[in-house]
Order: sequence, then C-alpha cells, then structure tokens
Amino acid sequence: MLITLIAAVATIAASNGGLPVAAPATVGMSAKRLETIDRVVTRGIKAGGFPGAAVVVGRKGAAVWEKGFGRIDWATSSMRVSATETIYDLASLTKVIGTTTAVMILFDEGRIQLDAPVVTYLPEFTGGYKDSVTVRQLLEHRSGLPADRDLWRLAHSPAEARQIVLEAPLECKPGQCYIYSDLGAITLGMMVERVTGQGLDVFLHERVFAPLGMVNTFFKPADSLKSRVAPTEVSPPRGYPLQGEVHDENAYALGGVAGHAGLFSTASDLSIFAQMILEGGEYKGVRIVSDSTVKLFTTRAAGSRALGWAMADGQWGSGRFMSEGSFGHVGYTGTSLWIDPEREMFVILLTNRVHAARARQPAKVIADVRADLTDAAAIAVTDDPSQTIAMPASFRSDAAKGWNRRDRHARRNSHHSRSTSAKSKASARKKSKHTVVASAKTKARKKKAA
Repeated sequence: MLITLIAAVATIAASNGGLPVAAPATVGMSAKRLETIDRVVTRGIKAGGFPGAAVVVGRKGAAVWEKGFGRIDWATSSMRVSATETIYDLASLTKVIGTTTAVMILFDEGRIQLDAPVVTYLPEFTGGYKDSVTVRQLLEHRSGLPADRDLWRLAHSPAEARQIVLEAPLECKPGQCYIYSDLGAITLGMMVERVTGQGLDVFLHERVFAPLGMVNTFFKPADSLKSRVAPTEVSPPRGYPLQGEVHDENAYALGGVAGHAGLFSTASDLSIFAQMILEGGEYKGVRIVSDSTVKLFTTRAAGSRALGWAMADGQWGSGRFMSEGSFGHVGYTGTSLWIDPEREMFVILLTNRVHAARARQPAKVIADVRADLTDAAAIAVTDDPSQTIAMPASFRSDAAKGWNRRDRHARRNSHHSRSTSAKSKASARKKSKHTVVASAKTKARKKKAA
C-alpha cells in the first residue's frame, strides 16, 4: 500500500503540468462559446484593469481552456503570462486552498472537532465570550471577531502580531453576526500549527501540495523564482515595489505565512487542487481528505457561507449561471476559483490587478471579468440540450460600465451641474455688483445730507 502511494505521488509530481488537456467537445463543451473568455479577459487588460491573467477552465478531469493573457506587468518587454509558469499572489484564496484544507485534514483525523471551542486547541484565545467561539464559527465567519487589525502598524515582530490577533476583542456574541474576518482565518492557521506542531507552510507542503504534485504552490517564493512571479503593488506601505513578497501587509507582519493570505501558485497547479476537490478529496490515487469531509465543508452552512468556502450565490464574481451548490472564493489581488460539482467543472482566474492598474475603477473591472468568466464557462456546457443556457447578446465586459468613462446619464448630470453652478456664480457676481453700487449711492446721499 505504501509503495503504491509513493508511486502515485511520484507520477503526479513528475507530470508538473496540471491536468491533462482535452478538446472542449470531448467533455461536452463548446469551443465557440469558450472563446468568449478570450474576449472578456482581453477587454479587462485593454481597459487597464490588470496587465495579464492566467485562466483554466476544467471539466470532467481535463483542462479544456488553459491560457495566459497579456504580460506580468505593463512593460511591453516583460514576460508573457503562462498558465503553467506564471506565479501569482493568491491573497485570500489562501483561506481555502491552504487553511481550510488543513482543517479538513485534521478533522478527518479526529484531531479537531468543529463544535469544540477554539480555546481547547489554542489556550491563548480566551477572554469573555471568546471562550465559547467554536472552530465551526471561525470557518463560517460568525465568531464575532472583527474583520482585521492593522498588524503592520501595531506590531514590531511576527510574535507581537500573533499576540495582537489572539487578544482582539469580539464585536458581537459568537454566532450572532456575520463578519468576514481575516483575524478568524489567521486564528485557524495558528490553531493548525498548534495541533500539528508544524508551521502552516510545512504542514500544507507535506500533506497537500507535495502529494498532489503542486510544485509551484508555496508561501514565500524563493528568490530564484522571482522572475516568474507577477508583481503586485508598486508603492505599498513597505516603501518598495512588491514582487515575490506577499502583498497583504498583515500577512507580511506575521512573517509571510498566515491563515488568511500568503500563498503563491500558478493556475495550472490550482487546477490539480480543484480536480481533487471535485473527485471527493482524491486525485490520481492520492487521497488528501475523505469524500464525506469534502461534502461537509462545501455545503451551505450559514447564509452565503459553507465551512471556509463561499457559496456561488451570484456575488463575489461567481456570475449568474453556476449550478446550485457551487462554491469558491476570491482574492484581493485579483484571483478567484469557482467549483461546480453538478457540472464537474471549475473556473480559475489569476491576475495581479493591484499592480499599477490603469483603469479608473479596477475593482469594477475585475468584478465584471470574474463574473463573465464563470458565466462563459457555464454557458459553454452543451452536452445536455435541455440544460444548455442561451448565449447572452452581450456580457458585462462588453458594456464595461463604470470601468473608465462615466455613463451618459452621469455625464449629463455632471454637465447640468456645471452649467447650473456657472449660472449661479454669474448671478451671484451680478447681485454683488448691484449691491456695491447701491451701497455707494446710499453712502453718497448720507454724506450730502450731513
């Protein structure tokens, strides 16, 4: 059994190329409809939303649309993006690719119980209602912890940053409010480290990334890989351009390895992870987690959240056409992963939209491109005529509403406001002149009378 497992891991690692590639028609998808993806992503680049992007759409165990677009930065001489080679800062995808997966493994092994208080595993996480916060509530973002703290301003070392996280007071009683919390994910990461006795990065490498052959997925990329890493912010609080160093300031304050951000990867590597999830926690004979645990963690738990994952309810770039029960996550740097179990499909988008974006509203650009990408993938599934979705006349990215130029109504209102303002100013000047003249005449009469 051990020899078989080792052989399977070696086979996956040796491939180093993501999933096998298949023509769309062989997995029930339309190549013509998938071409919409090229148009959508290219429009995002031309609008100045991001300099480049890597995309993988997979279905039924194969990559059917795996492409790089643009370049890693805005220089025309820079490296072209490759879905297999270009490494992106995943930002909050770390929460699901990394931290949630680690919790799933420990839950599988009985080393963590979802309804146990976090303080059971992390004694320093205590004080008031925090003693009753459960692991499940952290995963659902219903622990009551605030969204974040400015660790990068407050802490002078990773140890001090961790202490600030542990001492953060709750904003509501556990289970009574929803607050999307980076601090909750950081706490989960610290809990994993305490339970395993390993750094989060080491545990994930040994138990997830290495077994799956995800050789381009890690925290803190080596200097030798820097040229392949898409740069992020040009003028961050750190005072120098970022490339190969985590964009998130709090993750940096925590030493570059954190439960909420810090992972880097390629689109091709993430396709392996997505396929493992679609296959119930196993890929090419290597089991990472049990199928029952995958089902538990990816099923709606509270509101729009599963355990760690977000449900594809139309928000966060999941589009309009993903099947009921689809799930995924996004990252601030311009990344997203959506998985549709019913269609046996996933959609990956990696960008560095935080790198000197030229669009007036880069957040709007990436939101529309994400949504259009998932919609285009869903619409391209054509193997069941009764379920095939009609092709829309246009996509969000075709309208590009709010990306750069203001819409006609806004311009008309703005012109009207400027005209009204100009008329008001002219009227005020005229009234002022009349007032001055009248005042002068009055003074003259008074002087003559005296």
